[in-house]
Amino acid sequence: MKRLIVIRHGKSSWELDVRDHDRVLAQRGIDDGHLIGEHLSTMGLVPDLIWSSTAARALQTATLVTEYLDYQLSKLRLNRSLYTFDAHSLASVVRSCDDDVNTLMIFSHNHGITEMVNAMGSERFDNVPTTGVVVLEFSVDQWSAVERGTTQFHVFPKEIR
Repeated sequence: MKRLIVIRHGKSSWELDVRDHDRVLAQRGIDDGHLIGEHLSTMGLVPDLIWSSTAARALQTATLVTEYLDYQLSKLRLNRSLYTFDAHSLASVVRSCDDDVNTLMIFSHNHGITEMVNAMGSERFDNVPTTGVVVLEFSVDQWSAVERGTTQFHVFPKEIR
């Protein structure tokens, strides 16, 4: 069985005149990162591997959430291919994961996240909000075989504030 924990980056700031890739989190994004990290820590979710988009806002979110998990931050890996807004590209990245990994956590971007979890899961979402988490499970042994699974649960910041 493979478990995929999908997290959308936190609310970002538009205050600085920087390229999209370099946008950082707004205070709400920082606060929600702590909130989600604390919540996930109570659930006993321990990823085998964490990948983050190289975008500043995604990496910041990953760093905040990881602080609360039983996971060494030094093991977090940047994956440039997660800087995508396309569900098919995102799913391809997931399918490229090494089969020794049973639980993969990724930090990426919308619209790709919402479309991917809708296509691969059993529950439909109009929108996965910033710092939203969706956990999918697949009854396969190889990531390359991941197609359609079961949505185990989701956690959105407004539900636990």
